[in-house]
Amino acid sequence: MKYVAILFLLLCQQLPAQTFVPDLQNRNVWELHGRDAKNLTDNSKNGVSFWFDEPVAVLQLKDYDFSEGTIEFDVRGRDELQRCFVGIAFHIQNDSTYDVVYFRPFNFKNAEVFRRLRSVQYISWPKYTWQKLRAEHPNQYEHPVTPVPEPDEWFHAKMVILGKTISVYVNDSAEPSLVVEKLTDTTHGGLGLWVGDPTEADFANLKITPAKK
Repeated sequence: MKYVAILFLLLCQQLPAQTFVPDLQNRNVWELHGRDAKNLTDNSKNGVSFWFDEPVAVLQLKDYDFSEGTIEFDVRGRDELQRCFVGIAFHIQNDSTYDVVYFRPFNFKNAEVFRRLRSVQYISWPKYTWQKLRAEHPNQYEHPVTPVPEPDEWFHAKMVILGKTISVYVNDSAEPSLVVEKLTDTTHGGLGLWVGDPTEADFANLKITPAKK
């Protein structure tokens, strides 16, 4: 029996973490903070859309607690300067306290180099805004993306959160576009789609894979 128990433990350690694929169009599993979203059907992508408006919005999974692991999603922004901010909020404590990784698609291929350097951003509300981080830690919490997607086309994003390290990948690249250390001590909380104001964007194919314990 001792050897059977050891074998069972070894097998359990080798099992992959359970991936959760929430239905973006089932409003019964989502809680909205801010403006509304509408359902989207774009060929094989069944997701949600936000349109140009204010304020900031978070479409949060109900009764879901995220600690660490991998978050993947498809997103399509708009190539309109200062009018598209799209990403994921995580470790949500309330409707104004959470961490965010987001993209500025209008900067992806901007002719100005300084704008391309601001394509993907990490912030932690309410203390660590992009203004504060840019002023006090220039080019540390925002980076260009590699490879560079078309600003107004679908691209795939992956966030890997392990401990305090946050790594962000674009379009299945092996090299991260952004690696930062989390600025707060929160270790878990809610998770949801995030858009800044004003923003028009589409989300699809959200997958969450918690880290194996």
